[in-house]
Amino acid sequence: MDHKDHFFVGKIVKKFSFKGVLLIKLDTDNPEEFINMESVFVDLNGTLVPFFIEEIALHKTELLRIQFEEVYDEQTADSLIGCNLYLPLDLLPKLTGNKFYYHEIIGFTVMDQIHGNIGQITGVNDQTAQALFEINYQGKEILIPVIDEFIVSVNREEKTLHVKTPEGLLELYL
Repeated sequence: MDHKDHFFVGKIVKKFSFKGVLLIKLDTDNPEEFINMESVFVDLNGTLVPFFIEEIALHKTELLRIQFEEVYDEQTADSLIGCNLYLPLDLLPKLTGNKFYYHEIIGFTVMDQIHGNIGQITGVNDQTAQALFEINYQGKEILIPVIDEFIVSVNREEKTLHVKTPEGLLELYL
């Protein structure tokens, strides 16, 4: 299984019980969308391994409580803590309008209302407190915060992202 054909769902953060039940921190605003999963891929040392789900439920508001088949003891559960979970890309719900998945907009051309074409999105850095569009403009990297107020429109057919950046932001780079 190749990571590029899958999307990140969340991370196993801790055990819930001594019987192998695990808690998953999801990477979503809508955790209830994932309570009907029958299986998931667990990243074990860079290899995606399928795990079948015996029981699944929401835990508090942002966690999932999962009992995997064949994981019934603390030692096995401990070995999975910290592992990332993935699902195939074709299971992602389709987004419309100005909503998008980060992987979906890689390669889009960014059009600013004042400066016009400011380059192509090469990535999205979501490891910072505020996610940032990484844009290549004539060999320079431009970073723009991923903020709804900056995004004017997303055109999937033309692969363009129209933005209105605050005064002075792009001047730092151009």
